[in-house]
Amino acid sequence: MIALGAFHGLNPGMGWLFALSLGLQQHSGRVIWISLLPIAVGHAAAIVAVVLIVLAGLQMISFHRLQWLTAVLLLGFGIYKLFNYYRHPRWTGMKVGMRDLLLWSFLMATAHGAGLMVIPALLGVAAEQKSHHAGGHPAMPEGGAMLLAVGAHTLSMLLVMGAVAWIVYRRLGLNVLRQKWINFDLIWAVALLVVGGVALWMAI
Repeated sequence: MIALGAFHGLNPGMGWLFALSLGLQQHSGRVIWISLLPIAVGHAAAIVAVVLIVLAGLQMISFHRLQWLTAVLLLGFGIYKLFNYYRHPRWTGMKVGMRDLLLWSFLMATAHGAGLMVIPALLGVAAEQKSHHAGGHPAMPEGGAMLLAVGAHTLSMLLVMGAVAWIVYRRLGLNVLRQKWINFDLIWAVALLVVGGVALWMAI
C-alpha cells in the first residue's frame, strides 16, 4: 500500500500538477501545500469506498472468488485504459475551492482506477488478519487493518506529491514539463495490467 501510494503520488493525474498550477497561478508555494491536502483526502475517500466494497464482497462471496473477480476487473480495465489512456474527464477550470479539489480528486482516483489497483493489497491485508486469527494470535478487525493501510497509502502519496511539486516549483520550473514530459497515462495503464497479472497469479 505504501509503494502504491508513492506511485499514485508520482502520477500528475492524481493531483500534484493541479496543485502546482494553482501555486504558479497565485505565485505562492504555500498554495501548493494547502491544495495537496484536500487532494489527498479526496483520494483517500475513493480508496475507503473500495475498502467498503471489498468488505461487503468478503461477506457475500468467497475470498478466492473475490481474488479472481479482482484480477479480471484489473486486467479488463487495464486493457481499456491501454487503448484509451489519452481520454480525460473534464469538468472544472482552475478557479476551484478546497471542496472542489476534494471532489475532483475523488472522481479522478475513481475514474483512473486507483481504488481498483489497491484491491489485491487490501485482500492481502485481509488474508494476513485471517491468518493471525486462525493461529490464535491477536488480530485487528479486517476493516480496521484496511483503514490503517489506507492511512499509510495516503501519507505516502501526500509526501511524494509534495516532494515532486516542490522540486518542480522551486528547482526545475515549468520548462522541464515541456521538454521532458513522461506519458504517465500510458504508464498507468501498464501498471493496471501488471497489478492485474499479480492478482491473477495470487488467485491461481
